[in-house]
This record gives sequence, structure tokens and C-alpha cells, in this order.
Amino acid sequence: MERNTVRRKILEGIYIKAKNPALNTKEELADLVADMGTLGLTVSFCSEKVRSLLKRHHQRREPFGWNLYMVGHECFGRIDIETPCHNLREPLLSAKHISEARHESEQELIQMNGYKREFSSDSPVLYFEDRVEGSKMIVEYVTDLFNRDIYGLTINRNDIWAITWINNRQKKKLYGLEIVDNSSLMNSYGDEPLRYILRDNCASGQYIFKHHVSENFRFDGKLGPGEELSICSNGHWVTLDNLINFDFNEIAVQNSRISVSDLHLFLKHWRSGGSHRLAYLSLGFETDRNFENFEEELELVETTDVVDPRIREEKMSFLLDGYSIQRNDGVKATIRFGVRYFILIVWQGTVLQSAL
Repeated sequence: MERNTVRRKILEGIYIKAKNPALNTKEELADLVADMGTLGLTVSFCSEKVRSLLKRHHQRREPFGWNLYMVGHECFGRIDIETPCHNLREPLLSAKHISEARHESEQELIQMNGYKREFSSDSPVLYFEDRVEGSKMIVEYVTDLFNRDIYGLTINRNDIWAITWINNRQKKKLYGLEIVDNSSLMNSYGDEPLRYILRDNCASGQYIFKHHVSENFRFDGKLGPGEELSICSNGHWVTLDNLINFDFNEIAVQNSRISVSDLHLFLKHWRSGGSHRLAYLSLGFETDRNFENFEEELELVETTDVVDPRIREEKMSFLLDGYSIQRNDGVKATIRFGVRYFILIVWQGTVLQSAL
């Protein structure tokens, strides 16, 4: 009697599984719910049989392009999902401290297995006396149900514990790691979280730093290999040696204090074959830079209208003209610079190489 088509098919699938008829063995429940993120997760809480069904479904079938993310905040932990159908991440399941419950009375929450839960929001919320333990529980529940590791992690300094915990419990290291600031935790841990992350190479592909560090912070080790390093604030600590020792395809640094003379040395290093994986470098300077005679000293050749489909449009807008520079092995790159920025993009395509 259900008028909603999706709900009707899900109910039908549930009843078929419950009755287990010899004739009708359709898989509506697995086919529909398993591919519907939050809905599948919500239904899994309703029945242990349904949970087992979905778990077996995902174990048999590897969902291409599905990625799970953990988000840590001072008052909640959350698991997000990214699928090929949606370019944006969607929340799956949250863990909050019991004090965050919106109900007037805790008695209205559903109590089970040591936590309380509600389904009134866009995604299920579980309430715990200990938010950290709750965050661990939802990671274990979702990764087990969907048969996927945690792909990326977004946390502030209060949740640094999650890095080691996740990497120790799964076969694949975290691909992406994003560190953000929280006003109430600004000075709680100082520079140690960033020092720990850089020293231990905690992710395999992507680092995004959006938190502040002190004026005297320095790092003298290596980082990478990886795909992307983005230092969105307080890049004052990044030195010439850091640029040389960062092994990434893309590097972006804001509030940089790299000097023009340092850039000369870096380009000499690049020309001789150093940083050979680097495809894109962007520096935003903290103060004005004087690039007078920069192109003459490096023997740069002016070029125009360079386009590469690999590069996103917002980056290409800065690279429609500039100067051409060539590595000793023949690989060419385009440089563009101004008083507050420097950009280097390395062209690997044969057509672009000949055009330059």
C-alpha cells in the first residue's frame, strides 16, 4: 500500500528476505538500499538480518569510486561518503556527546548497545558519554558495513589520536589528511600536531593544512611522495629546503616568505632534474617581491595562450601567458609571477612541449 516507489520496493525486499520464499528471490533490498548511502545505513540499524544482508552484498561487490571520510570536531565525530553519483560528500552517521541531544528529555532517545540514537536529522546520530569512543564506534560500524577503509580525515588538533588509530586498524594508509583550526583549541597543542604529521608521513596522497602555527615553527625533514600539498595559512615556515624536499605533484603555499633569490636556486634545482614529479607550484607571498630582471637572469622565453586539460580552470586563469623555462632533459614549463605570487606549471604532453 506504500505510495512512494522507492520505499515500496525496499519494503518488498525486506518482506521477501523475511519470508524467504522458494519462488521469489528478487534482491530489491540489496540493490536499492546498498547503493543509497544514508538510507542503507539507517535501514541497517533496524534489523540485524538486514545489516548482515547489506554487509554480504558489499563484500561480494566492490563499489567503484566509493570513499569514506571521517570528520572530527570538538563536539562530534562524523562519517561522510562520496560516490560517483555525487561529487560532494554526504554525511552518513554522527557521534555526539549526550549533552548535544536536542530532545527535551533523554528518555525520548532510543537506547541500545551502550549508546542512544535518533533518526530525526538528515542522517542517524548516536549519542555517547565519551565522544572519542563514539567516534571510534561509528568508524568501525560503517567500514564494516560498507567493506571500505577510511579514505580521508578532517580533524582539528584535538583529534590527532584518530590518525594513528585509523592507520593502525586498516590495511591502506589514509589517502587524505586535512587539519583545520578551532578557535577554542587554538593554543591547546601548539605546533606538535603539525610536527607529528610531517615527521610521520601520515597520509599517502593529500595534505591540506588550514591551521595556524607559531612564528618559530620549522621542519627539516622530507614529506611525500604524494599528489597534493596545500598550506592554506601560515606558510611562513616553508623554506627553500622544504620546497626541495617536498615530493608532490602539486604544491600550494599561502603567506610564503620564500625570497626571489630562493626561487632562483629552486629553479636551478628543478632544471638539473630535482623535484621531477612536480607538475604545479603556487606561492602566495606574505609581502611584496621584486622580480626586476628575473626573466633575463634565468633566460626565460615569453609565451602566450597555454592550455592543458589536466589543469583546473581556476588554475589555468593564471597561466594564459607567462615565460617558458626548460629543464636539462628537455621538459618545458611555464612561469608566471607578480609582486605577491609565483606560479610554475610543468608541461608533460608532447603537443604542449612542441608548442612551447
